[in-house]
Amino acid sequence: MVGVGSRYESEAESGISHFVEHMVFKGGRRFPTARDVSEAIEGVGGVLNAATDREATVFWTRVPIAKLGLAVSVLSDMLLSPALDPEEVVKERQVVIEELRMYQDNPQDYVQIAFDALMWPDHPLGWDVAGREETVLSFTAEDCRRHLETHMLPSTLVVSIAGGFETDAAIAEIDEAIGPWSDRRRGIPEPPAPATPPSGAPLRVIRRSAEQANILVGARAPSYNDPDRHIAEILNVILGEGMSSRLFLELREHRGLVYDVHSFMSRMADTGVLGIGLACEPRQAATALQAAVVELRKLAEEPVGDAELTKAREYAKGRLLLQLEGTSALCEYAGQQLLLQGKIVEPDELVARLESVDAVQVSELAGRLLSAGLRAAVVGPFRSETRFEKAIAV
Repeated sequence: MVGVGSRYESEAESGISHFVEHMVFKGGRRFPTARDVSEAIEGVGGVLNAATDREATVFWTRVPIAKLGLAVSVLSDMLLSPALDPEEVVKERQVVIEELRMYQDNPQDYVQIAFDALMWPDHPLGWDVAGREETVLSFTAEDCRRHLETHMLPSTLVVSIAGGFETDAAIAEIDEAIGPWSDRRRGIPEPPAPATPPSGAPLRVIRRSAEQANILVGARAPSYNDPDRHIAEILNVILGEGMSSRLFLELREHRGLVYDVHSFMSRMADTGVLGIGLACEPRQAATALQAAVVELRKLAEEPVGDAELTKAREYAKGRLLLQLEGTSALCEYAGQQLLLQGKIVEPDELVARLESVDAVQVSELAGRLLSAGLRAAVVGPFRSETRFEKAIAV
């Protein structure tokens, strides 16, 4: 895991973190081609992949325990000795552009892109992680190399392993792979631009012919460094996590307005968002949006009952503990906490924090979210914004 993502980029280099993520799969010193890289892992039944987010880029593999040394060798070669062939850069530009167009053609993905831009206008957090076509077309092998030299540092790299391995042997293999690289002196990268308050119009309606309307509505919420993040987690569960949540029961089961409705949390170091997503028949879109906002308003106005609060706590606790039974989730849990927060919080401590959340805290947080103002993105066959403006007015 590397502590760099799209929020570290300037407008001219938007998407470079994601592009570099693609390029390191093209080969390195020990595994010189993309085929060599993939066959090394897949040849032992393993899986190799990566993902770029706003604050981190994750490169991961899952292999049989006897092949741990191979996994370390492949990943370290990709990241520390990438080939970055200029001819491969030219080919990969078009691959990434096709990826961008795929997301733009999918209304569920496109509404997320529009929503992010509304939540963090004119800020790297609001830009598409994959960049724009014009920036992708400008990237060179030297740009990729400079990005890695600037951001790929011992202070920004975390290696996380989970499974039935011998600890001393694993540490020795990692030290052998990255020791010489980590001993070199380097500069300190510039910190990312801090999050700024949202500004401009709170609503964007994108007209597009479609059988369904796709809507995201939400507000700024606690960051992953904010003590209130656990309150936000319980609020999110009550509002829209699972089939027993308020949004699902009201909008789908009771009123039949939607097929898909849910809420979600997105958290960064100094900001976050609580959002509601739904998809429905366009003629019902404004009604469904208003109904979703009403459910959030109810949480601010009426304290949650004991039974519902207990269920939400148990849901959040159980989901966490079940996830950590898998090695992949455990590996990600430990690595991301160490990378982004500088320490690993034990699951028992997280469970205790979730159990401490009370009904008053949930209502107060819901009220603060509403007071900060809702912002919404809508994709569908609409000519007017008026009904949607009324729906998000608090």
